[in-house]
Amino acid sequence: MNNTETIKALYAGFVAGDLPAILVNMAPDIAWTEAEGYPYAGTFHGPQAIVEGVFIRLATEWDGYQAVVDRYVSEGDEVIALGHYSGTYKATGKHFRAPFVHAWTVRDGKIVRFVQYVDTVLVQRAFDPH
Repeated sequence: MNNTETIKALYAGFVAGDLPAILVNMAPDIAWTEAEGYPYAGTFHGPQAIVEGVFIRLATEWDGYQAVVDRYVSEGDEVIALGHYSGTYKATGKHFRAPFVHAWTVRDGKIVRFVQYVDTVLVQRAFDPH
């Protein structure tokens, strides 16, 4: 499996709601960075920290949350996914849609780094109860 296929398999796991498929190619010391201004901002180290700090919250705080990739760009160890998020924040009932860029680093078949870039203003509007 090449690096792009590794990342495509991870997104397929998200679509299927298959946590083992999402985690299978993550390195034990993966660094996962959510953008500043995003609800789950920060850098999480290791798959368990990512599950607890990001994935569980996405699954429980949102209805229909999705990350849909429109295209991939790859060079060497780097894979860039361009797409959009959407979902409805349960606490406010507000829906959002925001473009994203995900920067992945894959070494020897294992995902070692993820960095999220997103228009956080569009996401934050879903949190505003007014």
